[in-house]
Amino acid sequence: MLMGGGAELLSFFFLAMVIDYVTGIGASIKEQKGLSSKVGFLEIFKKFLMALIVVMAHRMDVLLGSNVIMNGAICFYLSNELISIAENYGRLNLPMFPKLKEIIQVLKAKGDATPHEKDVQ
Repeated sequence: MLMGGGAELLSFFFLAMVIDYVTGIGASIKEQKGLSSKVGFLEIFKKFLMALIVVMAHRMDVLLGSNVIMNGAICFYLSNELISIAENYGRLNLPMFPKLKEIIQVLKAKGDATPHEKDVQ
């Protein structure tokens, strides 16, 4: 099998990918930005590449006799998907815990910083 064990983590990751895509579409519609087939294709392509990396990580685990690499890759991408879902949730103007909003703003600010700005912080 391409993805091996860790079925619950893997299925949660794929569920998060679908929810992120759907909430992103909903937020774009709500903001009246319209839907773009180019943007939609790029988002699906990014998700395909994430899944491909998870497959590669699983194959590395098979070679090493572990499951750490695949689980690490899933957790990394899953955290990004969950942040994106929370952002989309905010774009939909749905109620959100203030602390969660603050955390998302900090993470976005760190992600938007140039490499030099990251070194200074």
